[in-house]
Amino acid sequence: MKWLDYIEFRAAWLLLTLLRRLDPATASNMAGGVARWVGPLLPVSRVADRNLRAVMPGLSRAERRRLIRAVWENLGRTVGELPHLASLDFTATGPGFAIEGVENLRAEQMIAVSAHYGNWEALPAIIARHGVLFSSFYRPARNREVDMLINRLRAAAVGQDIPMFPKGAAGARRAVAHLTRGGALGMLVDQKLNDGIEVPFLGLPAMTAHAAAAFALRYRYPVIPGRIEREAPARLRLIVEAPLPLPDSGDRDADIQALTRAINDRLGTWILANPGAWLWLHRRWAKETIAAALRDHTT
Repeated sequence: MKWLDYIEFRAAWLLLTLLRRLDPATASNMAGGVARWVGPLLPVSRVADRNLRAVMPGLSRAERRRLIRAVWENLGRTVGELPHLASLDFTATGPGFAIEGVENLRAEQMIAVSAHYGNWEALPAIIARHGVLFSSFYRPARNREVDMLINRLRAAAVGQDIPMFPKGAAGARRAVAHLTRGGALGMLVDQKLNDGIEVPFLGLPAMTAHAAAAFALRYRYPVIPGRIEREAPARLRLIVEAPLPLPDSGDRDADIQALTRAINDRLGTWILANPGAWLWLHRRWAKETIAAALRDHTT
């Protein structure tokens, strides 16, 4: 291991160890507070500001700054709660999980879609408490040891090892094999994918991953949207929505386009209702798209 990688790994290990020694609510509060203070000072916050200006032009500068602080706080709380996901429960009070729309879950043969919204890391853990296990795609951390550390925490939260597919061609092939065997798949579909398809997202054209739609139409699996709303520190509610209608026009490309757009529309509805819960720090749209939107808003 290179010494810089080792330092990065040790820093991540020490942070997660410290957070694990705290109670869940304190870990959430501490990590959220630090991120809320430090995050807006980082250069990546300028990406969030441009995104907000392009998508929500009616916001004042003060409102954008307040939202960016909320975004960072949500991200910090997600990190702070990660070491505790395995121990959270369904008690009526205190740290734990709740679920709404459990009747929409299926034990197998479904494609769950969500976004980097609320505590997205808790999605598999909450659903597993209801006897539903789904595999998912993930973006590996650059540092292999850090990636292994995070994946151990994810497995502990679910309670058992489940297949995880790294983003890319190899991961896609493994996901197809998993679906062929009748497995369920969960996907976060809100990031830019250059080799995806262009579909509106929050009112702007966006290159969007279409694998969820393609898989669903190929296997006729239901597409079930779900999101995490944070009710309090380390108190999370999963809202599972009814399956989206699967188009069946006979034109596969048109059906993939229509279903991908329907997925983006659902995600956009959540984000506009609670914008501080979404990770606006992503470069979700092409630079040219953002620049054009900003020009339109100033003319």
